[in-house]
Amino acid sequence: MSQRIRVLVVDDSAFARKVLRDLIGRHHNLELVGTARDGLEALEKIAELVPDVVTLDLMMPNLDGLGVLDALAPAERRRVLIVSTAGGENELVIAALAAGAFDLVSKPTALATDRLYELGGELIVKIEAAFAALAPNLTEAPALVPVLPPHKRIHTARSVLVIGTSTGGPQALARLLAALPRDFPLPVAVALHIPAGYTDALTRRINEAAQVEVVEADNGVVMRPGRVVIARGGSHLRLSLRGDELTCWLSNVPSNAAHFPSVDVLFESAVEQCGAGVVGLVLTGMGDDGTRGASAITKAGGLVLTESASSCVVYGMPRSVVEAGYSSADSPLDGMVAFLLEQISVGV
Repeated sequence: MSQRIRVLVVDDSAFARKVLRDLIGRHHNLELVGTARDGLEALEKIAELVPDVVTLDLMMPNLDGLGVLDALAPAERRRVLIVSTAGGENELVIAALAAGAFDLVSKPTALATDRLYELGGELIVKIEAAFAALAPNLTEAPALVPVLPPHKRIHTARSVLVIGTSTGGPQALARLLAALPRDFPLPVAVALHIPAGYTDALTRRINEAAQVEVVEADNGVVMRPGRVVIARGGSHLRLSLRGDELTCWLSNVPSNAAHFPSVDVLFESAVEQCGAGVVGLVLTGMGDDGTRGASAITKAGGLVLTESASSCVVYGMPRSVVEAGYSSADSPLDGMVAFLLEQISVGV
């Protein structure tokens, strides 16, 4: 990376500012341009210093993190990385992500501040990703010619829609699920990379705006048309057939997965139970989680769709699937539901 990334740290805790300053200062690609102790000072420093990336705490005096985001233009919010403690701030975190903040780094609770240095690797990766995402998408994914046969390919009998996403996922899911009609004929399961403790707040927020039912995953929850189940942060989501019912089960296997929940685990589980009836959808996100699962869906005769680069916050996960040759078609987010509905036929 030829250009150093200029970072502003905003946190009311002097110790947290020190740790973040140390972590950023150790990295040759990053430059700390300033710190701020509350939201009002943050807005002054943002205007004065014009940082590339802002790390933002949420619970602060005078003006909190949400107030800072509200004062920024929507495009500017994508340079903001939330660095927040899981617990009482969960609702604020989800609101910040819904408002357009780039991503979340979950820091230890006040009782474990000595562990703040442990978040260094994740912090650096996400600062670099936020900076990279600011550049316009100069190259779109290769144009895909859908490989669907002339007749409708997706049938609602013993079928399921599985969705995988990461960075930018909370906003993308909110838009996508709000567009699903109340009578959407497939059950939907979602794996989103998000730390433990935040899924309940996210699920409730999305459910309020959606026509379909949106719930957090739990053992034994039945998958049915018109119901969306979002994997619980910190656990894999697996699907299992019990008689004629497709149900949800939480798991920590494999324990060495890079993400909990894992998109690959969800996709492969769906293939084991539903075979060619699986429709996979890979949305915005960093990395390649979902590519192995997309391979399993494709080999079983199912269908894999990807979000176009034009609407992704980070065109990482969809790009990986496209370049591996497993995407049957891609679409901007706002056209995805219409495309899905065109392919679905009722019956067997």
